[in-house]
Amino acid sequence: MSDPERIDVHQHLVPPAFGAVMAERAAALGWPAPAWDVRSAIAMMDRRSIATGLLSFPAPVAAPDDLAGARAGARSVNEYTAEVVKDRPDRFGHFAVLPLPDVDAALAETAHALDELNADGLMVLSNVHGRYLGDPEFEPLWAELDARAAVVLVHPTAPPIAPVSGLPGPLVDFPYDTARTALHMALNGVPRRHPRIRMILPHAGGLLPYAADRFAVAARLHPDSTPEGLLSDLRRFYFDTAMSPTAALPSLLAFAAPGHVLYGSDFPMLPEEWGTGFDSGLDEYPHWEPEQLHAVNRGNAELLVPRLARA
Repeated sequence: MSDPERIDVHQHLVPPAFGAVMAERAAALGWPAPAWDVRSAIAMMDRRSIATGLLSFPAPVAAPDDLAGARAGARSVNEYTAEVVKDRPDRFGHFAVLPLPDVDAALAETAHALDELNADGLMVLSNVHGRYLGDPEFEPLWAELDARAAVVLVHPTAPPIAPVSGLPGPLVDFPYDTARTALHMALNGVPRRHPRIRMILPHAGGLLPYAADRFAVAARLHPDSTPEGLLSDLRRFYFDTAMSPTAALPSLLAFAAPGHVLYGSDFPMLPEEWGTGFDSGLDEYPHWEPEQLHAVNRGNAELLVPRLARA
């Protein structure tokens, strides 16, 4: 049976001003256009035993060379989302989007989102117009987020390679990009230098848990790294269960550190009728340890976002 009080760390919204942009992006990726409004989101949550959804906007907010547009777009999305949360703080939380690659603007938006809008965390894309998150240029941002002990959702996006014709990017390419950016960050020392950041990798980390031992060989090519150290750094990440089939759970649960697996729906990017099958897979998985499913559904997220904890 479903946990009646799930906390969904991977739920999205589509502000009205971005509806057409999201529809065009979905079409380009070979994916259904998402439809979203507050009422339908809450109805979906009630049907799926989700008490609270942490909302984020999972797409670039401007063209690659439009830094001013990115600043304005991020501010618009974040202020809209904050109003949604303000109206229903019991049902929603907020991961604010940042206008990368402009690091100074991202630092300013971080302060505005966390200090003025009371966001619960931040969201960044797995690559920023082709730049991966271990790039030294992003180091000032990681330092600030470490100082704030921030929660960061690292949402996958299309990698800077040609898609395979007929294969939807969100199904095929996004899991690889999650693994790419996690490995890039770990090899460049981001998790080790900034251990107070709690970074969430969606979709069970993409390929990461399954192929972590293979990826650890990369440490042998870096004089300052070892396979054991690299694996330790990769296990600092958190992982959500969005779009994660039952077959992925043994690898995920064997790899993730205790308390580092969280529930995610990916609604409305993943249509509800598709997502309920993944929910059933979680509920019916036969190898949960006592209280482990409740920790995944709710308890682990309460530790990341204490305001959602219930007495």
